[in-house]
Amino acid sequence: MNPDPSFNHLLGSVTKISHAKSRSVSPENFTGEKGKAGMATEGVSASCARELGQGWKINPCVRIEPGQTFTLADITGSGVIQQIWLTPTGNWRYSILRFYWDDAEQPSVECPVGDFFACGWGEFAPVSSLAVCVNPGSAFNCYWQMPFRKRCRVTLENLADEQMTLFYQINYSEQEVPADAAYFHAQFRRVNPLPYKDVYTILDNVSGRGQYVGTYMAWGVNNKGWWGEGEIKFYLDGDREFPTICGTGTEDYFCGSYNFENKLTKQYQEFTTPYAGLCQVLRPDGVYASQTRFGMYRWHLTDPVRFAQDLRVTIQALGWRSGGRYLPLQDDLASVAFWYQDQPAVNFPKLPARDYLEVI
Repeated sequence: MNPDPSFNHLLGSVTKISHAKSRSVSPENFTGEKGKAGMATEGVSASCARELGQGWKINPCVRIEPGQTFTLADITGSGVIQQIWLTPTGNWRYSILRFYWDDAEQPSVECPVGDFFACGWGEFAPVSSLAVCVNPGSAFNCYWQMPFRKRCRVTLENLADEQMTLFYQINYSEQEVPADAAYFHAQFRRVNPLPYKDVYTILDNVSGRGQYVGTYMAWGVNNKGWWGEGEIKFYLDGDREFPTICGTGTEDYFCGSYNFENKLTKQYQEFTTPYAGLCQVLRPDGVYASQTRFGMYRWHLTDPVRFAQDLRVTIQALGWRSGGRYLPLQDDLASVAFWYQDQPAVNFPKLPARDYLEVI
């Protein structure tokens, strides 16, 4: 079977004629059916459109109650999610995104919505990358291609005590999916604080064939001084004590250098690029905001880390102590690992309880 050219997300593919069918799920068309959008006669904004009637923005958003898991999309058949836009209210760590592929009972994506979109600290930070964009005022966008062969189900759980409002749109295509197309996965983890001399695990217990394509980290520093001497390590296909790939430092892995420092201002310098960024620096205010916090992403779009049997990814939290010696740090670390593999679902570790998720 020749792959459908629309599956190729590169810019050149937009010139090619395809048999794929464009569809979109939103509160104005929950099923994504052809010719069924904007038909609501009742909805959140019905009173605003009472003089205009059907077709005039009757139901542009949904309300998700405390403790409720709302199904954003339930699509049958084969296709590819191509773009997602949403803007949630409330506590972003308390809104849990889950994606299920092909009738799998376990999710392939389970992640707080803010961390999934590289905003793990619950505050807006602009992101301009190829995989994720975050735009004013709180517009989350992702462009990860997510193929499915039988079914796609996307849910959002509200763990907060307050009702949330969600505007969203999931753009996808109905099409054949190539046999070698892998399933998209994203897994969230948090350790606060990291035990002394422990290495932080970004991802483990992955079995099968695939490629690792990205890391987001929300890094809260609990000591003063530089915190990014630690190395990231990729253990591939039977690696045990020593990995196949070892980085040279935390800021190096996230495509910065020398402490992310602007040499003119002597301050951390935020940056956001297509493939990597230090997109957020939350600085102490001298009173109650006492710690410095960082948000960083690294997308392996041109250099995916490929594995044939298994994968484990770790990173050290490492600073400096007296005498020019390394200091194993006990920081607040949260991460999202992004990868593709040949199976639609894997066994994730249990998501932390709400109090452990909380950003304080």
